[in-house]
Amino acid sequence: MSSLPPFVTTLDLKLAEKLLNDLQQQGFSITIPAYTRFSASKKGLTCTLYTSGKLVVQGKEQAHFIEFYLEPEILESFGFSHPTTKIDLTPHIGIDESGKGDFFGPLCIAGVYIQANQFSKLQALGVKDSKTLSDKTIRQLASQIKNLCLYHIVKINPAKYNEIYQDFKNLNRLLAWGHATTIEQLILQSGCQTVIIDQFADEKVVLLALKRKKLDVNLTQRHRAEDDLAVAAASILARQAFIDGLEQLSKEIQIPLPKGSSSATQKAGKEVLRKWGEERLRSICKQHFKTLDAILGKVGK
Repeated sequence: MSSLPPFVTTLDLKLAEKLLNDLQQQGFSITIPAYTRFSASKKGLTCTLYTSGKLVVQGKEQAHFIEFYLEPEILESFGFSHPTTKIDLTPHIGIDESGKGDFFGPLCIAGVYIQANQFSKLQALGVKDSKTLSDKTIRQLASQIKNLCLYHIVKINPAKYNEIYQDFKNLNRLLAWGHATTIEQLILQSGCQTVIIDQFADEKVVLLALKRKKLDVNLTQRHRAEDDLAVAAASILARQAFIDGLEQLSKEIQIPLPKGSSSATQKAGKEVLRKWGEERLRSICKQHFKTLDAILGKVGK
């Protein structure tokens, strides 16, 4: 038996047919008990949709099923895998970045300063870690956050990124510079010196970058800091800047540029290379990624 309690939510019955078809393709056995639209089961997992719209998922395999299929494909909400964002009512600055793992597009670091009376407003808007949100929702929330809070965004487009990377020779040091620059600007705007960031390297890396700017900061660095509301808001602004930057580059070269650095990224890169040449390809990507060598056919050479 599973030690996890059943996961219960309400489903729009318009999605019932899609859910049923998907479960059949995933190898679930289907029955139709009384008061249900269907019940689907396979080893370690049962998924039952009632005629009322109540959906119950249970079994020892439920966590993986909910996180990697049900939430992103059906529910489009992430309350199970990413619980409610924590509320720290002390006014503070949150910092996060987007684009560091993406071959195409800019690197964006954003900061948001939240005052005591703004926390409940941001929570009511549904502000949470940008990784749990669609691009459409990110754009909507970003606009609302900008209207409500002080913020600053450092957007480093690929050409500038490659130039700066030559100086730093290290992504973490480049990120630390971007974080310190964002913190500096928000301290100037808000006077607040309490800062929380999502830890991405040894703590000394960011502390050294702050020291170089002669900033006296009460800094907290921790993993998964996006559960802090200020950091979550910053993650949304950083992501919005990134997706807008990637979209603009796609329009300029008339080729859809994917996020990340997958095989789809290589395919798009080869199309850019064929259509525009190596110099243009280098101008829209992060050149230190091994993806560039793969596109140029230099792997193993």
